[in-house]
Amino acid sequence: MALEHAILVSLLEQPGSGYELARRFDRSIGYFWTATHQQIYRVLRRMENDGWIEVRAVQQQARPDKKEHSVTPAGRAALSAWLRDPVQPDSVRHEIAVKIRGAAFDDPSALITEVERHHQAHADRLTHYLAGELRDFTGPEAPAAPDAGEELQHVVLRGGIAYERMMLAWLEDVLATLRRIA
Repeated sequence: MALEHAILVSLLEQPGSGYELARRFDRSIGYFWTATHQQIYRVLRRMENDGWIEVRAVQQQARPDKKEHSVTPAGRAALSAWLRDPVQPDSVRHEIAVKIRGAAFDDPSALITEVERHHQAHADRLTHYLAGELRDFTGPEAPAAPDAGEELQHVVLRGGIAYERMMLAWLEDVLATLRRIA
């Protein structure tokens, strides 16, 4: 996937400034497609030059005007074409898994702290995902009849929740194994 497509999806969900878009990447999209703020701004300029987005100045009180980006029909067509293109299933690449295998040639107990750190990071991300799910999809403030966009956002979030739970279970297995053989 190109960053352009992630930006198109985000802007179709809600037009916004480059700063707002970068914050959305930090809070949600970035969990499954990362980009730096510099990359986002560079791609926004290219997308504007290609006619995929348009930019309009929005006046603000007591602040400089902001540039709000929105998707053009050409951008929507580009996203539509990309949605119909087949993609290859992702391959798993976990550096920690290579380290775990490599521990057979060193001191396996030396990895315990690192695996515990990974476990905590995944536990923190799961907590964040579950809080977002409660806030946006299952809690008292959630929409009673979600639209298609909300349904699809929720199914992606549920995939993230399932992934984090799987990673936690695997890392617990790794820790138990490392402690047993150490």
